Amino acid sequence: MWQKKGRIHSIDNYNEWMVSHSCVPTAVLLDDQTIRIYYAPRNSEGKSIPTYIDVSAENPKKILYIHETPILELGELGTFDDGGIMPCSIVRVSETCLYLYYVGWNASVMVPYRNAIGLAISNDNGKTFQKAFRGAIVERNRDEPFFTASPCVFKQDEKWLMWYASSTGFVNSEGKPEPLYEIKYAYSTDGINWERPNITCIPPAEKYQCTARPTVIYEDSLYKMWFTYRGSFDYRDGKESYRIGYAESQDGLNWTRNDKQAGIDFSAEGWDSTMQTYPSVIEVENRKFLFYNGNGFGKTGIGYAEWED
Repeated sequence: MWQKKGRIHSIDNYNEWMVSHSCVPTAVLLDDQTIRIYYAPRNSEGKSIPTYIDVSAENPKKILYIHETPILELGELGTFDDGGIMPCSIVRVSETCLYLYYVGWNASVMVPYRNAIGLAISNDNGKTFQKAFRGAIVERNRDEPFFTASPCVFKQDEKWLMWYASSTGFVNSEGKPEPLYEIKYAYSTDGINWERPNITCIPPAEKYQCTARPTVIYEDSLYKMWFTYRGSFDYRDGKESYRIGYAESQDGLNWTRNDKQAGIDFSAEGWDSTMQTYPSVIEVENRKFLFYNGNGFGKTGIGYAEWED
């Protein structure tokens, strides 16, 4: 079970562009002593722009450093990430090179927004990043016509795997279109060019349920995934709000879902009592940490839990 350790970081008018939220914590082990957590605060216009904090690998409650400038700027007008950027997955390619997979946001007309997946590269162990391309690397296509989002990329020897959210359409809720999505699968030989067989890994457990933001580790000869899921009609801290689910697979493609094994549930009160979402699981020596957002899609900040058998 995950043993909650509490909230470690939140944003409340920290500076002119870090106004609120600490969305989508994305953790990577920087060195033996440091975990870096990338996340996206929102500016005064509600647009997400990524930055990071460093915490102690021994005690993640201890914040070592708060980065006060963006690591990526919004895309130029008309590109896929001109309306917001959220970090989602980090892959260490070498001692100093990191690939950051992120979600770009565009405002839309008939629906609220559309997303696509981009790539940024760091050659200084995660201090600075440059976008690999002006455009997205995983975008809507003829088989997936709505949008793509929230990737988890896993490099295993020379094999690259991606699990990501793919929209399957929209449903009307009180006169507003709400997006539907489910977790699908892609593979690559270089982490840049992706083959997408349009295979669903984590389908909805019931009509109008959405599954997204997977995080995967490989342990005991199994791929183990924590992900987030919600309903479509009362999910903004309501009765259908985001929760954390769980699934296992032997091959990374065929998954058995068992949300009771997620090992975490809402607190009775406080910062994660009405929502738990955007999980990021990493292993540090013989320990496992789960970083996640609570109420309000990250408005109440980032917390963590440690796995205890």
